[in-house]
Amino acid sequence: MTETKKTPPRLSIWMKTAYGFGSVAYGVKNNGFDYFLLLFYSQVIGLDARLVGIAITTALVFDALSDPIVGYWSDNFRSRWGRRHPFMYISMAPVALSYFLLWNPPLEWSETGLFWYLLVLAVFIRTFITLYETPSSALAPELTDDYFERSSLLSFRYYFGWTGGNAMTVMMFFFIFPALATATIPDGRFNRESYEILGITGSVLIFISIFASALGTHARIPHLKPPPAARRMTLGTIFREIFETLSNRSFVALFIGALLGAIATGLAAALSFYFYTYFWEFSSRDTGIITMGVFVAAIIGFLLAPIVTRKMGKKRGAMVTGLVAFIGAPLPIFLRLIGVLPDNGSPFVFWFVFITGVLDVGLIICFQILYSSMTADLVEQAELKTGRRSEGIFFSTVTFIRKSVQGLGLMVASFVLYLADFPAGATADQVSEESVWLLGAYYVPTILALWLSMMAVISLYRLNQDEHEENLRQLAANRP
Repeated sequence: MTETKKTPPRLSIWMKTAYGFGSVAYGVKNNGFDYFLLLFYSQVIGLDARLVGIAITTALVFDALSDPIVGYWSDNFRSRWGRRHPFMYISMAPVALSYFLLWNPPLEWSETGLFWYLLVLAVFIRTFITLYETPSSALAPELTDDYFERSSLLSFRYYFGWTGGNAMTVMMFFFIFPALATATIPDGRFNRESYEILGITGSVLIFISIFASALGTHARIPHLKPPPAARRMTLGTIFREIFETLSNRSFVALFIGALLGAIATGLAAALSFYFYTYFWEFSSRDTGIITMGVFVAAIIGFLLAPIVTRKMGKKRGAMVTGLVAFIGAPLPIFLRLIGVLPDNGSPFVFWFVFITGVLDVGLIICFQILYSSMTADLVEQAELKTGRRSEGIFFSTVTFIRKSVQGLGLMVASFVLYLADFPAGATADQVSEESVWLLGAYYVPTILALWLSMMAVISLYRLNQDEHEENLRQLAANRP
């Protein structure tokens, strides 16, 4: 039995698929919160947009705080089903049910009642998705300690996460919204029934993905790592152990990098609509086609990450793909600013933005996979130092900082719009050419400064394949 635990069988394609498919739940939840929740409650239900913003932000604060708590808890949890799976099974029904209820608020409630309804459900679903996502993500270093196989495993995770979330956006814009446009509600985006379908479909997908992932990886439980030795737990002990685990130069580099990257991601997401609508003057159909390009980008990232790991190693591969991706992201905007691209309306402009966008997002997904795989490799290094397995702490801390500061990207975006003297509530033909040009002129150096600062910090990461394998040898030698 002991020998079996030391030499678990290699991961099958089915096991990797089951593990990766679990990220569909998080992708669906994120998609709904990022793209539809504000529109639904403010424009369809009629709740004051400021109250919607307060509810969403408050829930995000609770969500960020729950990450390290759940991470530490799952690292030290004891059960016959291991440290992670009980959390995964318990979260299935609450997440699916709360997601369904979120899109089906009561009809006759007051504005105050709807605010509390949204706030409670948003906190509830974010807390329970953390109860699933953090232990599930932390499974990656446990499922395999192989340097190359970790990148392969995480490729499945990111592929399904990006594809599952994007599928919901495509479903809504290409099928549900057009189908539910009526004589009284000509735009399906403002039909309550559209979001009832979103709630039903999303909740079913969430339940199936969590259940399939938990059940599909259940057979691996006998080979997973045991919790640390039982000890008296106090608040001081918990904080001391977390600090001891995270006081690692390579982790600090990834941590600060995640902070800068979260701000840049928030900035890019907040202004993407502005660039598609005002800068490029794309139609809603054009924007929908660009959204569908994410499916291709997810395949590119999925296939590329394991190859890059073998050819370059994780850090060097992340640096190369990251630099190409993040320098290339604002390239079409820069080329327009200097007058290289044709005027808007030219088919060349659309296809240039589409193709470069697909390639760029594919490289960004590859970078994300390598970044997570680099985080996974820190687990054994920390175990040598502390004697404890702390996968949950590592993965939850990175998500904690991303959730905590991504809103700063929205703040930076608001400053870019202010500097560009961009009018509020204007259609594309009501915005001056100067404001549109200034939007791009302020955005390009700002986003580049954030991305390149992130890459500079990540360059301080100091763990390669040889050092990882030496860590594994030392751990094996230390086992009784």
